[in-house]
Amino acid sequence: MARFIVFYLLIYGLLHAVFFHRITLAFPLRGWLLVLVLGFLLLMILSPMISRMLETRGHDFAARIAAFVGYAWMGFIFFAFLGSLCLYLVDGFSWVSRLIFPGFHVLTDKILMTGLMGLILGVMGYGAYEALNLRVERLTLHTQRLPGEVDRLRIVQISDIHLGIINRDAFLGKVMDRVRQEKPDMLVCTGDLVDGSMTNLMHLSDLIKSVNPDYGKFAVTGNHEYYAGLDHALDFMKKSGFEILRQEAKTVHQVINVVGVDDGGRYSKVQAAETLGKAANGLFTLYLVHRPDLSPESKGLYDLQLCGHTHNGQIFPFNYFVATQFPLLKGFHRLCERSSLYISRGTGTWGPPIRFLSPPEITVIDIIRGDGGP
Repeated sequence: MARFIVFYLLIYGLLHAVFFHRITLAFPLRGWLLVLVLGFLLLMILSPMISRMLETRGHDFAARIAAFVGYAWMGFIFFAFLGSLCLYLVDGFSWVSRLIFPGFHVLTDKILMTGLMGLILGVMGYGAYEALNLRVERLTLHTQRLPGEVDRLRIVQISDIHLGIINRDAFLGKVMDRVRQEKPDMLVCTGDLVDGSMTNLMHLSDLIKSVNPDYGKFAVTGNHEYYAGLDHALDFMKKSGFEILRQEAKTVHQVINVVGVDDGGRYSKVQAAETLGKAANGLFTLYLVHRPDLSPESKGLYDLQLCGHTHNGQIFPFNYFVATQFPLLKGFHRLCERSSLYISRGTGTWGPPIRFLSPPEITVIDIIRGDGGP
């Protein structure tokens, strides 16, 4: 934990330092104004930790305010950092141009910085809108592995809702209303259902519990279930009506196998392959795992793997950074003759309450008996 805090302070502090330098180039700061700006930036760097401390001590309202302001600022400073780097490129272009054309000049730092701030605020506004604009992604798979009496099975996937300090009743109610409209035969959650302490939020389980598909509800843990406190997270998931699959394979109504393992950061791929081997009965096998870590030993042991975790970067162009760790970021991928993978962009948000060019989703998968492809 100490290493993470040091790394966080270094990286997040660097983003703020670059932004501060650009601000001072455009608007020279002196005296109390300089102190106020530096104090505000320091407070914003520490705000996520302050929010967590307030939450753990039971100061829910203050924690929510600190979280909303701090995480909204996190989105702002990310764009401000990228914009500041672009302004440094403009400075370089201007310097070279003046060497070649002595009379050449560009807009002043004040005008450029003002324009950048306006652009960022516009992007933030759209990102807040997009985060609430839940999409329904649809996938159809044909298979011969459903029994003869079942023509179609509809599975709805939710993932990465991150219930906690920001995402609460109103957001979850909207998600579950949309799930209910799709009339699923089965509901699955591929991790990160919760984010932080659920001490004052156990009532949210009633919203999820109100959806009761005929083939049940299944969930696996994500990394944030561990961050929130695994025992509390599991208790919430159980009260929500989920059957939590932890290195388990279950055959549902002799129609479909559902296999789930703990978050990939805590659970080895070799054990995952062994768990999948328990479902070798000829039925369609649905494999639930939080991260899209692909195990060569597991390919061919399942028909469809459902994942989340990546958020598709959540905020463009952060998706390019996430892709360095997870080359497959979103959507459907055929892995081999039998096995396919679908990665959800996620249903909620983590950190900044915005999504930019990566809208949230619930996924509707129709498994149809017969020949054909997705």
